[in-house]
Amino acid sequence: MGELEREYARLSRIARDAAEAASGPIRHYYRGGTDVRYKADDSPVTAADEAAEAAIREVLHAACPDHGIYGEEGGAEGLDKEWLWLVDPIDGTKGFVRGDPLFSTQIGLMHRGELVLGVSFASEFGELAWAWRGGGAWLNGKRLRCADTDRIDRAILSFGNIQSMAADPQRWEAVGKLVQRVHRHRGYGDFLHYHRLAQGRIDAIVESDLNILDIAALAVIVEEAGAKMTDMDGGPLTLQTRSIVAATPSMHPQILQALSR
Repeated sequence: MGELEREYARLSRIARDAAEAASGPIRHYYRGGTDVRYKADDSPVTAADEAAEAAIREVLHAACPDHGIYGEEGGAEGLDKEWLWLVDPIDGTKGFVRGDPLFSTQIGLMHRGELVLGVSFASEFGELAWAWRGGGAWLNGKRLRCADTDRIDRAILSFGNIQSMAADPQRWEAVGKLVQRVHRHRGYGDFLHYHRLAQGRIDAIVESDLNILDIAALAVIVEEAGAKMTDMDGGPLTLQTRSIVAATPSMHPQILQALSR
């Protein structure tokens, strides 16, 4: 293990500690209830989101005082830093407030603009996934590997947040044709379809109306499991990313081609 990979391993442990710290307030509010407020974009936020992010920031600041942090609730500090943490304390707040356990804490890390590490902790669902560049992807201590599916008519495809696709007539027509070609389609959403892709249980994901905080950690996990992940136009993931195609290596170019306008 090289020096940089050892650093990734160390930082991964810190990220898992931060996710575990967030699980305390999350569990408290999930089981006891919390009031819901709405942001300007009509997305919900709760005291659980804020308390969980505060717990994450406390761990990260203590362990990595020279790193930047960009959080869903607390905003950005140190965007120009060499190391930048990307934090979504509760991805899936809409489900959280209705008692659905399909939410997670997402903690990703960028090094000089490249995503290098990710932790995805679905505390109430019982799944902890993590990965770093060169270290493989893991779920509850078990090594992850995506499927080797290479035919679109044998692929299982999951959709998420399809609103913006539906608003684009050409894209929506392409989505409809794609649905007719795949073996099966689902809409697992949030962390779940990324974990399933990394486990080899599905073969592709198409998702829109998201931001980088939703999928930064998951991108490292699915790629270290052998899958490929870009935006819907085939571009690399950046802080401005708003759509995703993630798939097995053989399926990824086929999905991109099917969605091209």
